Amino acid sequence: MFRVLSFLSPLIGAERSHDIAVVLLHWLGKVPGAKWLMRKLYTVESPELEREVFGIHFRNPIGMAAGFDRNGEIISELGALGFGFVEIGTVTPNQQAGNPKPRVFRLDDDKAIINRVGLSSQGFERVISNIREGNKGVVIGCNIGKNSTTAPEDAPHDYLRVFRNLYQYVDYFTVNVSYNTSFKQYVPRTRESIISILEPLFDFRRGQNQYRPILLKISPDLSNEDIDMMTDIMVDTPLDGIVATNGTARHTGLVTDSETLKRFGAGAVTGKPLTARSVEVVRRVYKRSNGTYPIIGVGGIMTAADAKAMLDAGATLVQIYTGYVYNGPNFVGDICKELINKQ
Repeated sequence: MFRVLSFLSPLIGAERSHDIAVVLLHWLGKVPGAKWLMRKLYTVESPELEREVFGIHFRNPIGMAAGFDRNGEIISELGALGFGFVEIGTVTPNQQAGNPKPRVFRLDDDKAIINRVGLSSQGFERVISNIREGNKGVVIGCNIGKNSTTAPEDAPHDYLRVFRNLYQYVDYFTVNVSYNTSFKQYVPRTRESIISILEPLFDFRRGQNQYRPILLKISPDLSNEDIDMMTDIMVDTPLDGIVATNGTARHTGLVTDSETLKRFGAGAVTGKPLTARSVEVVRRVYKRSNGTYPIIGVGGIMTAADAKAMLDAGATLVQIYTGYVYNGPNFVGDICKELINKQ
């Protein structure tokens, strides 16, 4: 299925291929025995792969990054395909369509994708309904954000609203402050603006019987000084970790010709061009925090060796997306086998 959709992508569009894949997986999951068969074909299990991170047990350290299953429609299906965890979202309080289409483009020569979807979300109420339908048996992360029409000064309210309503349904939260897929980016750039978003979440969590880890997702386009600031926020507050990184808004150094890039236009680049920078950011966060905080490494993991390099740089867990699009459903298993062999 994935190979066919990858072949058809130039004809029907990258986003349309993605949407078809989500729908097909959703309905395939309803077929008796289908998830069992997917687990047999794609899941690699071994005690050597298991991780205990921020109090949560992961059967393996390979997760699906936010953006693939935006609304929590195929969590259990992705689990059956071998993922140790799935991060849904970005989830916003209210439904919103995101940017105008077309907005996702493959750069096959670069093994990359240009993405300017923005925050396309069905809203937290729909996400809760999807999770209730039976997406169990896999660790669920939830990437949260604000609606595009919400003023920056009101952003903390939007984050808290999603956090509060989804608290009992997911295992951890990622606070997205790096919207590189939007035309009008909302990127809190000061320590004060980020703390203003985080503090209401910490306050709400203190009153709950169950503890939900909170992580901060950061951009690869931050300066090293800003990366240090983000790391210091993690160390100085009740944050539980960092997700590094998102896509890059920079389109430099690509093999794809300039006319094609001009036709595709703005958007975040994900995939192979991001590999070196993502590893660099993870290594910097790890060293700055003395290796005492969990880091989810994401961005440019296109091979099993890339995943191993990310873990060696200090990541506790890793996430894939573009690498999965290019490599297909065997990719998670290939990474797991590589990690077992390198133990």
